[in-house]
Amino acid sequence: MKAYPYNKQKIYKEDVNAVKNVLNSKYITQGPLVKKFEEKISKYVNSKYACSTNSATSSLHVACLALKLKPGDELWTVPNSFVASSNCGLYCGAKIDFVDIDKNHFNIDIEKLEKKLKKKTPKILVSVHLGGQPPEQEKIWHLAKKYKFYVIEDASHSLGSLRKNERVGSCKWSNITIFSFHPVKMITTGEGGVATTNDKKLYDKMQMFKNHGITRDQAKLNKKKLGHWYYEQQCLGFNYRMNDISAALGISQLKKLNFFLKKRQALAKNYNKLLKDFPVKRQKILDSNSSSYHLYVVLLDLKKFKYKYNYIFNKLRARGVLINLHYKPIHLNPFYKKIGFKNGDFPIAEDYGKRAISLPLYIDLTFKDQKIILKHLKKFLK
Repeated sequence: MKAYPYNKQKIYKEDVNAVKNVLNSKYITQGPLVKKFEEKISKYVNSKYACSTNSATSSLHVACLALKLKPGDELWTVPNSFVASSNCGLYCGAKIDFVDIDKNHFNIDIEKLEKKLKKKTPKILVSVHLGGQPPEQEKIWHLAKKYKFYVIEDASHSLGSLRKNERVGSCKWSNITIFSFHPVKMITTGEGGVATTNDKKLYDKMQMFKNHGITRDQAKLNKKKLGHWYYEQQCLGFNYRMNDISAALGISQLKKLNFFLKKRQALAKNYNKLLKDFPVKRQKILDSNSSSYHLYVVLLDLKKFKYKYNYIFNKLRARGVLINLHYKPIHLNPFYKKIGFKNGDFPIAEDYGKRAISLPLYIDLTFKDQKIILKHLKKFLK
């Protein structure tokens, strides 16, 4: 039985060779390729700086630290994201709250955000790009200036996406943008992440936080450098560094990103056509957006299906259609319920979590495969 995963990496021979070259080189970590990868990412997204880490979760953490998030502060995000989007605030001792999503484009609801801001203000808003679609980022940035809070874009899904012809990651409408290089993301480094910014001070802080709080930069040392061996730990940091093996893979993968984007967008366009008469609600792509289509999310109109959500979900997977849910609302996890959240807090995200599926979408998927996938889904209709 052929299996259709919701997503997977695409590794080419040249990617393998790039990794082999590093393994046969002088440095497999703390060498020159990490900096080279950071520079290439920065150039691609049109930001001034890029700070790589070993995961997007680590990038979110160092971004919060650089913005001086601390106990007593609040971090807000949306419920329909991976837990890292909010956990990064808890790592810093901050309180977490959420803003419900728009029922059509599945990103943060700007009206609900502004209504909430009139009552209180977060230190940081983590603005999530679901499936590769940017939120209304310029509106968020306007509110950030008006109400005085910082903005981190969690663009883990959005490498290559555009908002009003601006490349996501340029930080035109945010302080920091985060990307993920997990195997199912747009490109992969095995595991890895990056934080882009146009603020040199934030960049320097993130670089230090990811490297144990250590610096060797003569301009930042408290003492005159005594020799090449000399360094200073100036804050409490972490070992969040990316290694050169991952960076080499990332450099090689980045060369293929535009091809990946075109292929994913063509597959998404074909799904749009094939799903025209299906009782599903597709994610509305805003007119000013170009989505990377990391995910292709639909909401099932369960009234027009013969079975309940869990039955459909499990039966499709048993037949090799390996759909997934992105995401169960964060606030309904047991951990978050323990800190005070409950069912009914964010009704749009909760309804989304009961009906959303991510259909298979990956580079080797064919139009024929898509027809087979939807043929399986059609069997569950009334």
